[in-house]
Amino acid sequence: MTSKESYRAELRSAARQLSDRGLYSAAKWASELLVDIDPDVPPSSSASSSRATPSTSSSARPLSHLHPDVAIYRRRLRSAAVGASGDVSATPPAGVSYISTPIPDDDGFDGGSNDRYLLAKSYFDCREYRRAAHTLRGQTGKKAVFLRCYALYLAGEKRKEEEMIELDGSLGKSDVVNSELISLERELSSLRRAGSIDSFGLYLYGIVLKDKGCESVAINMLVESVNGFPWNWSAWSELQSLCTTTDTLNNLNLKNHWMKDFFLASAYQELKIHEEALKRYECLLGVFRSSNYIQSQIATALYNLRELDDAEVIFEDLLRNDPYRVESMDIYSNLLYAKESFSALSFLAHRVFLTDKYRPESCCIIANYYSLKGQHEKSVEYFRRALKLNRKYLSAWTLMGHEYVEMKNTPAAIDAYRRAIEINPRDYRAWYGLGQTYEVMSMPFYALYYFRKSSYLQPSDSRLWIAMAQCYESAPLQMLEEAIKCYTRAASCNDREGIALYQLAKLHSVLGHSEQAAFFYKKDLDRMEAEDRQGPNMVEAILYLARYYKAEGRFEESEYYCTRLLDYTGPERETAKSLLRGLKIAQTIPSMDIEHFGS
Repeated sequence: MTSKESYRAELRSAARQLSDRGLYSAAKWASELLVDIDPDVPPSSSASSSRATPSTSSSARPLSHLHPDVAIYRRRLRSAAVGASGDVSATPPAGVSYISTPIPDDDGFDGGSNDRYLLAKSYFDCREYRRAAHTLRGQTGKKAVFLRCYALYLAGEKRKEEEMIELDGSLGKSDVVNSELISLERELSSLRRAGSIDSFGLYLYGIVLKDKGCESVAINMLVESVNGFPWNWSAWSELQSLCTTTDTLNNLNLKNHWMKDFFLASAYQELKIHEEALKRYECLLGVFRSSNYIQSQIATALYNLRELDDAEVIFEDLLRNDPYRVESMDIYSNLLYAKESFSALSFLAHRVFLTDKYRPESCCIIANYYSLKGQHEKSVEYFRRALKLNRKYLSAWTLMGHEYVEMKNTPAAIDAYRRAIEINPRDYRAWYGLGQTYEVMSMPFYALYYFRKSSYLQPSDSRLWIAMAQCYESAPLQMLEEAIKCYTRAASCNDREGIALYQLAKLHSVLGHSEQAAFFYKKDLDRMEAEDRQGPNMVEAILYLARYYKAEGRFEESEYYCTRLLDYTGPERETAKSLLRGLKIAQTIPSMDIEHFGS
C-alpha cells in the first residue's frame, strides 16, 4: 500500500475503535482526517496532477468578494508543504510512521458477554452511565473494563457538575471533586501492575491521575497510551494540557508516528511558539491537503502572529468549504472584532446562531458582535451563557473580563481574569487584563506584577512591553529608565503602531539625551514616511530634528527640516521661519570673523 492508503486503513480502523469505546470527539477527529487525505494519483500523471490541482480547486470554488486571492494563498501553502517534504505523498519529515499495530479482538467476550457489552454501550450512548457500568459488572475483557471504568468516571463528572451548580450556581467556585477518582485509581493501578490494561485503559488512568494532581505520573501513562494506540486524539489532547513548558515537551519519550506531528504542532501552538507551529502545519498539509482542521490551525497561528489579512483569507475559505462549521470560528470572530468588520461579524454571528446557538463558540461569537456594537451588558450575557455550557471555556472568561472593564465593573473583571488563570496559568491575555484593571484602579505596583507575568509568557508581543513601560511612566512611579528599557524591547518586537519609537524619543528628550532622542525621532519619522502617515507626531519629530541639527552646527540638515515645516499651516510654520532666519545669521557670522581676521 502507498503511504496514503496506509493512513486511510489506520484511520478507518481507529475511527471504529474510538467510536466503539465511546470516545466520540476523538472518533470524529479521526474521521475528518480520513476524509481529508488527498487522493492518490497514478505515478505517470502525478506531476501534472499536482500542478493542476490548485488551479482546479480554485476554479471550482467561487472566490471571496472581499479577498480574491484565496486560491493564491492556498497554493502558496501547498507549495510550501511540497517544498518542505519533497513530495506531496510523502510522510511529513517530522515523524516516520512505524508499522501499525491494530488492537486485537477482546478475548474476554463470549456470546453472552458481547450482548451485555452492546446493552451497556446503548446505555452509555444515552448518557445513562451508571446503568452502563452496572451492566458490565464482573466482565473481565479489556474492552468491557474500559467502558465500565469510563462510564463510572463520566458519572462522577456529571454528579460533580450538578453539585457545583447546587452549591454555588452555574458559574460559581466550588471545591467539589469527582467521587469516583479514588476507586478508579485503585482499580486501574492494579490492572496495570497485572498487565491486563490496554491503551484506552492507560488513557483513562492518565486522566484520573491528572485530576488528582499527580501530573508527572499522568504524563507517563498518557505517553504509554499514545505509543500503544497513537490514533486516540483525546489522549494527545490530555497530554498536551500537561506540557506547560518546552522542556516537558522535549523530554517526552514518544515514538515516531505521524500522529506525533499533529501533537507537536498543536503543542507549539498552545505554548505560543507560533512560527514553529505554522511550519509543522504547513508540512502536514502536504498529505492532508483538504484538511479543514489543518487550515483552521494555520489560520489561528497567523492570527496569533498578527497576520490578520492572511488569516482572514483562510477563515473565509473554510466557511465556504464547510458552511456549518462552528469549531475555531470564535477565533475568526476575534479577528473580525480586531479589524472592526461589523458586517462580516454580523454575518458570522447570524450563521452560527442558525447552525447551533447553544454551542459555547456560538455564544462567544454573538457576544463579540454585541461588544463591537458597544452593547457590553448584552455581550456579558452571552459570555455567561457560553460559560454555563462550558465552565472551562478559557476565551469566554478572558473576554468577559474585558467587557467588565468597559463597564467599569473592576471587581467582576478581576474575578473573570482570575478564573481564566485558574483554567490556564499560561493565558497571557488574562494576566495582561489584570494588569490593565489594577492600572485603572491606580495601583501601579500590582499592575506591574501582572504586566511582567504577561510579557514573560508572551515576550514577542510589543503591546505587553508598551503597557509595562506606560506603567513605569505613570505619576506614582516615574521610573523613566525602566520605561526606556521596556520601550526598547517593544521596538524590537515589531511594534506596528510605532508607539515605542515615539515614546523613546520623548523620554530621551526629557532626560536630556539629545543624541539618542534625535536618533529615535529620525527612526520614527522614517517609519511614518514609509507608511505614508501624517499627524502631530511627524511635526514634532521634524521640529526636534531641525533644532537638534542647528545646535550641532549641521546647518544644511537643519535647513532641510525647517523647509519641510513650511509646508504646514499653524504655529510650526512661524517657528520654521524663525529657525531659518537664525540659520542665515549663524551661517554669515563665521565668514565675517574670517574676513576681519585676514585684514
